[in-house]
Amino acid sequence: MKIVITEFMDERAVAQLRAAKHDVLYDPKLVDDAARLHAEAATADVLVVRNRTQVRGELLAALAKCRAVGRLGVGLDNIDVAGCEARGIRVIPATGANALSVAEYVIGTAMLLLRGAYQSTADVAAGRWPRNALSNGRELGGKTLGLVGFGSIGQLSAKLARALGMQVIAFDAMMDADHPAFAAHGVRCVGLDELVAAADVVSLHVPLVASTRGLFGAARIGAMKKGAVLVNTARGGIVDEVALAAALKSGHLGGAAIDVFDTEPLPPSPHFQDCPNLVLTPHIGGVTAEANERVSFLIAEKVLEVLN
Repeated sequence: MKIVITEFMDERAVAQLRAAKHDVLYDPKLVDDAARLHAEAATADVLVVRNRTQVRGELLAALAKCRAVGRLGVGLDNIDVAGCEARGIRVIPATGANALSVAEYVIGTAMLLLRGAYQSTADVAAGRWPRNALSNGRELGGKTLGLVGFGSIGQLSAKLARALGMQVIAFDAMMDADHPAFAAHGVRCVGLDELVAAADVVSLHVPLVASTRGLFGAARIGAMKKGAVLVNTARGGIVDEVALAAALKSGHLGGAAIDVFDTEPLPPSPHFQDCPNLVLTPHIGGVTAEANERVSFLIAEKVLEVLN
């Protein structure tokens, strides 16, 4: 059977697929060569992708004999799931495998932004001593974390946050207040408006669908507590980037960590220039050495199950 891997995957997991005597094409740059990608897809029994490969339209049509699409991650907005199912193609996400990586990103950036004291290296090394200016940082303990979306990543974020002394509230449009996950993690289920108004840190964990696009626009960002921090590791398009930048510059928000963008790679963005307390990262919240290993081996095992 032929397995085509279009983006980076742990080499040992690739070797596991090859050891099973399958024909494996592993080319992390294949995603950037559309003509060759479509040609290879035509003979693929399994396609393995990350978030950049768009499994829809021409590429989906090219999957003439494909039995499964393995997703090295959890978001499925780059895959036409209904179209795959209509063709009898199974879509396999790496559910849960990168949850710890994302949860640690959420807690780590929240701590950094609340404390506001970790950009002083150049000053201190040059003999300056901005002690007074950096003595008003805030502690994480005792603050309220608001989770918009309470799936596996949200639940693990809650566990880490509570271990550090935070109160945690959550909103999930797909879960009733009596869902056992809330009680199991010591989290109070609230409405979205209550969460936005009460949380010191708001972290987003929802997919990008019609109902979540622009969910945090100017009005909702304006409804957040003054000085609150916003963390988005979910998907670009959920947060209005221009409105976010304006709220940081005005001092309404105390900080933001944004790992995902409406257009990726992010083009030059004047609105983000000179924004205080802003962390921008290139969609790596769920990508660490350990998470890549877990994600890659999980997908390799599930692919082998399909082919066997």
